[in-house]
Amino acid sequence: MCRRRPTVVGLYPQNGLQINSDKSEVVGTANQLCVIDSSASSVSVASVDLPVAEDMKVLDVVIDRRLTFHKHVSMVARLCNYQSQAIRHIRHLLTMELAQTLACSPILSRIDYCNAVLHGTPTGTIQKLQRVQNNAVRIVLQVSRRSHAKPLLHQLHWMPVQQRITHKLAVLTYKVRSTSTPVYLHHRIVERACSRTLRSTAIPLLDQPFMTTVFSACFPVFRTVCLELAAINSSHQ
Repeated sequence: MCRRRPTVVGLYPQNGLQINSDKSEVVGTANQLCVIDSSASSVSVASVDLPVAEDMKVLDVVIDRRLTFHKHVSMVARLCNYQSQAIRHIRHLLTMELAQTLACSPILSRIDYCNAVLHGTPTGTIQKLQRVQNNAVRIVLQVSRRSHAKPLLHQLHWMPVQQRITHKLAVLTYKVRSTSTPVYLHHRIVERACSRTLRSTAIPLLDQPFMTTVFSACFPVFRTVCLELAAINSSHQ
């Protein structure tokens, strides 16, 4: 947060903006190995004192101090489960095609929204969303709640949550490498340069930035980019 503060402070006068202290707040983020100073109750940004919060909702994504996204996943699971129960009550009146459409629209679309930031999160966090998807597929196919979900997902051609996250990152990476757009992501991607001739030299691999902690190595560059974009968009509001 300290490294980004000069950029945020200079952003407002350059664009003729002012911070609304009633609708703005600050959250400090760090990994599990860093100590966060929780003594400060407010932070001065662009001559405005903003309260320090435990978490912040940016673009409908809840960002917490430790970047665990537990609250965000719990919120998504709660909303999706509500929609699942609503579909369950009228499932006997729906055709298979209509039931799939209703499940994909309010449930799978919410699971997929900004799910790239969940890459590298603990398995237990991903499993919360997987249970939501398993519940939805059982409702669509009208099977028992104890039925094994994996063949049901295969029947409807639904990828599990972890594979959906990996697929989104892979597609995004391919588009950035192919079109060089958007520019802010293109600058973040560097192809690996081998000093020796290896069997993997012909494979288009990407260079992984050096990380000082094991925790940091779990998070790809796209997660940092997403958080930076969320901070910039939040500052414009």
